[in-house]
Amino acid sequence: MLPRVVATPDAASLILKLQEQYGPLSFHLSSGCCDGSVPMCFPQGEFRTGTSDVLWAEVERAPFYISAAQSEYLAHTQLILDVQLGEFDSFSLETREGARFTTRSRYLTALEEADGGWTSAPESPLR
Repeated sequence: MLPRVVATPDAASLILKLQEQYGPLSFHLSSGCCDGSVPMCFPQGEFRTGTSDVLWAEVERAPFYISAAQSEYLAHTQLILDVQLGEFDSFSLETREGARFTTRSRYLTALEEADGGWTSAPESPLR
């Protein structure tokens, strides 16, 4: 069984650094028009999820939310959370470190699907 979101070593290291500075974190995969879908990182409780957001995974002890529409679209996809260095304009915590989180995705293989896919199914929208 596979996790829905996995962090690269660079992303895991940055998450740990941010957790040490800000405490528990949470992620939300935005569905913005300008940057496309980008993972946003916040101190836990600072970002208010909506009724159409679902808790899709946990990455490095941080909840990872996406919209219900994205959850349906990405149902057979694993997200790989990574880091890109540079100067970025965002409300996400990692930009203060001269970086931003990015995602890549990959489809489950037929064998992975046959083995049961994800460690947990997406939850229903938050209410």
